[in-house]
Amino acid sequence: MSQSMERIYNGIIKENPTFVMMLGMCPTLAVTTSVINGIGMGLSTTAVLIVSNLVISLLRKVIPDEVRLPSYIVIVASFVTVTELLMKAYLLSLYNSLGVFIPLIVVNCIILGRAEAYASKNPPVPSLFDGLGMGLGFTISLTAISFFRELLGAGTVCGVQVMPSFYKPIDMLVRAPGAFLILGLIALAMNALSIRTKANDMVEGGGCAACGACGEDGKEDETAC
Repeated sequence: MSQSMERIYNGIIKENPTFVMMLGMCPTLAVTTSVINGIGMGLSTTAVLIVSNLVISLLRKVIPDEVRLPSYIVIVASFVTVTELLMKAYLLSLYNSLGVFIPLIVVNCIILGRAEAYASKNPPVPSLFDGLGMGLGFTISLTAISFFRELLGAGTVCGVQVMPSFYKPIDMLVRAPGAFLILGLIALAMNALSIRTKANDMVEGGGCAACGACGEDGKEDETAC
């Protein structure tokens, strides 16, 4: 498997940002009330991931370590602004549906995490494919969650009625508790299939106390971060 394909496989399967890494939970739980919203948020984040990873990789030897995180945020924010304006101009209904979660892509831990963990340490082409893989993994995850929420919660898929007329939608699934319920059921299925996640590692490793960021007195040890 080539390095480029390995990065895509890694993002979709091995280190899926939602189902395996458990990152980006805020937009995952908030916008997945419909398949269109899930796909729209996923593809928007993918576009920002690709271009921000590419630019950060190109500038990785220029940006001083002391200001790397503020620099990453400025780069990401610039591309998020472009994405937001394009959506407002050409996809107004989707833009209105996603609302504040579009500009909040700037602080999505998936994007900043890939910038710090991969793009800042690797050449441009692998970084681009890393962003593509992570973005596709995020999009697939959001689409899967939103599919079940919309199908069972409203009886529709992409706004088209697919459930029979006698089906009574489960309204709770398109509300806030439904997001947690669907995500929990997917996590349950993954555990049943022995697919490990970062949540498994934290629980089995002792939770917060296992990260080593706190000293014996319970206070945060800055040298451990």
